[in-house]
Amino acid sequence: MPLEFELCPGRRVGGAQPCFIIAEIGQNHQGDLAIAKQMIRMVKECGADCAKFQKSELEHKFNKKALERPYTSKHSWGKTYGEHKRHLEFSHDQYRELQKYAKEIGIYFTASGMDEMAVEFLHELDVPFFKVGSGDTNNFPYLEKTAKKGRPMVISSGMQSMDTMHKVYQLVKPINPNFCILQCTSAYPLQPEDVNLHVITAYQSAFPDIPIGYSGHETGVAISVAAVAMGAKVLERHVTLDKTWKGSDHQASLEPNELAELVRTIRLVEKAMGSPVKQLLPCEMACNEKLGKSVVAKVPIPEGTVLTLAMLTVKVGEPKGYLPEEIFDLVGKKVKINIEEDETITEDAIENHVKKVKC
Repeated sequence: MPLEFELCPGRRVGGAQPCFIIAEIGQNHQGDLAIAKQMIRMVKECGADCAKFQKSELEHKFNKKALERPYTSKHSWGKTYGEHKRHLEFSHDQYRELQKYAKEIGIYFTASGMDEMAVEFLHELDVPFFKVGSGDTNNFPYLEKTAKKGRPMVISSGMQSMDTMHKVYQLVKPINPNFCILQCTSAYPLQPEDVNLHVITAYQSAFPDIPIGYSGHETGVAISVAAVAMGAKVLERHVTLDKTWKGSDHQASLEPNELAELVRTIRLVEKAMGSPVKQLLPCEMACNEKLGKSVVAKVPIPEGTVLTLAMLTVKVGEPKGYLPEEIFDLVGKKVKINIEEDETITEDAIENHVKKVKC
């Protein structure tokens, strides 16, 4: 059984725990604090477990030339990439306000620290766990410093190889055992043929002592539900209030009705996963009583006859008798009463024969 650990206060992940659903607001709030709060409430109302943002300290995430680069995309909020990112970046005080709001309405709140200084701020903010975005998964100094903070970690694996993920595991595990890895493909929106859900199974095999999850950028909910059915214990999906808004992430995000459907369907599938023990269930008894078959006499069978297979057949019988699967066990047994043609073979008709007890 994969390791369980407490990802947020009072909420464990892994093992038999329900999937932890992260709604990635990211920067889909358009740089507007009121919209951000509206999205936190929406995420809560849709049933997700956590509202997540992305925090950057821009001068630590980008070099000067990257910030000064002209940005002429239709999604741009400024003439340069730096102006664009500054428009979307909330201040420390705004993050404190968002965290307070999330606590008031009762939903977990965290953010991806997009650089080492952002991680320092989030640690000071006392977030329940750190999310490591795919762009920092192979940033080993960042990863080591983040792991040493001692908070649980959720690590996405977009743009990485299995060899790199082994190195990530070997780096983080001795420092901080409370982490999970998410299968992820960094494309927005993600095409189904590039999802590679089988990597979830590969991760489960390669890292059997940590929970494995899925971070999806596809459209719709079906693939994410399939990931949970395959054992994903943490699921992350981007969310938006309107896919037509300006911003490159909106198209690969779920609108409120889709997020609600995703949560509802995941909980339904988790319920349906049930038990690995195959047995006759109480809910099947009515059908079994009505349609369950028994061994019956194909011909008249006089008292003292030793049964052969030619004397027996299987029908829906009244009363119930030996199960069809027991027909071969009856061959060679002696009957101690007369049995009419088409009559059910019951236990009291067979000499020294006890029905098998099923475990």
